[in-house]
Amino acid sequence: MVPPFPRRPLVLAGLLAALLAAPAVAQQRPVAPAPAPAPAPAAKEISPTHLTLAREVMMASGIARSFDSIIPAFGEQIRQAAVTRPELAKDLNDVIEKLQPEMELQKQRMIDTASRIYATRLTEAELRDIATFFRSPSGKRYVESQPQVLDEMVQAMQTWTQEVSEYTMVRVRAEMGKRGHNLQ
Repeated sequence: MVPPFPRRPLVLAGLLAALLAAPAVAQQRPVAPAPAPAPAPAAKEISPTHLTLAREVMMASGIARSFDSIIPAFGEQIRQAAVTRPELAKDLNDVIEKLQPEMELQKQRMIDTASRIYATRLTEAELRDIATFFRSPSGKRYVESQPQVLDEMVQAMQTWTQEVSEYTMVRVRAEMGKRGHNLQ
């Protein structure tokens, strides 16, 4: 069963948190240095075509869809904060509804920012190839499957994290026991 759409910010936040936590764990063991990233084009080098392709990739990839649930979540948080003042409910709902066009502009601003980030990290040719992929049946299917894939990945990561945590503790206790230390 696929969780309802409003949960996606939590799913994405969980996935992001897990991905952000990974470097901290990775820093505990020596790793070969990563190759230097390709230099990003300077902002002044981004042509309108380059930016248009970046925006197309943003929209076609489904990443922009993740912003769709964030704005309504803000409204819901405000409603929850006002739950102790039920007399405000009608006016609060009216105000939140009235602000929707402004909130849409805020979402578009984030899409523009994200598009510029893509344009600075990927060449026009790369973006053209990526956009072509997302227009293909496989690309469309990829985007369509992402919400379910992300939900399942978050669930799998939660299970995996718990299992690895327990496994690591058992192994550390065993190894410390061999050295005469009893960890609880």
